[in-house]
Amino acid sequence: MSLGNHLRELRRRIVWAVLGLVVGAVAGWFLYEPMFELLLEPIRAIQGGGVEADLNFPNVMAAFDTKIRVSFFLGAFVSSPWWLYQFWAFVAPGLTGREKRIGLAFVGAGVPLFLAGAWLAWTVLPNAVELLTATTPEGVWNLIDAQAYLTFVMQFMIIFGFAFLLPLVMVALTAVGVVRASTWRSGWRWAIIGIFVFAAFATPSPDAVSMFLMAVPICGLYGAALLVCAWLDRRRDSRLAQRDEELGGGPEHGAGRDGREAPGTPA
Repeated sequence: MSLGNHLRELRRRIVWAVLGLVVGAVAGWFLYEPMFELLLEPIRAIQGGGVEADLNFPNVMAAFDTKIRVSFFLGAFVSSPWWLYQFWAFVAPGLTGREKRIGLAFVGAGVPLFLAGAWLAWTVLPNAVELLTATTPEGVWNLIDAQAYLTFVMQFMIIFGFAFLLPLVMVALTAVGVVRASTWRSGWRWAIIGIFVFAAFATPSPDAVSMFLMAVPICGLYGAALLVCAWLDRRRDSRLAQRDEELGGGPEHGAGRDGREAPGTPA
């Protein structure tokens, strides 16, 4: 497939993914009320701890804008199987039948991985909100902008969710031959440093617990993805070696994959 065809296919997959997100947002519109109540739980938790805090809509359009944002936030979760499939459909044509089945099963894990990352963010969130509002002086109300708060919560959960999709990106790049497992393996130290730096910036609270809660699972997923990438490379190398033997008339006739003459080949 030419570069132009690749770009057109990529555009088509992006359009389908966006359409799925819009459909999910429509469903999210009708789930706004229960979702809004759920997102208020961290605020109610600090209220129970003695902090005078409440949400505030600063202008007449704020409530409507917030509903749209929450709807698209829900749409990202509801449509996650669909846009993950579009990502897989873009890379799948370059794979063999077995690799497609294995890869599709692994991509199928993308939905629970994405949701697991969002759930982990949700468990960290109350602690983050408590730490960020702990400096409110006694007797002073902390009127939190509802739009800013909900945007903060949604971005926090989505960042965690996408961070947990790192193994899928690694496997996809290895499956299409862009990056070999040896590259991931040789760069594991830099990967760990990058993961911890990313976690430090992605977690809004200054405590180290939140950073470790995000970074440690991602490091574990990196290791699991590395094993899958190594398996894919072994499969590909074995298949290429078999093809070279067939094209060369077997290992006793013709050159090997490294360009040297196989044993038994006349000089």
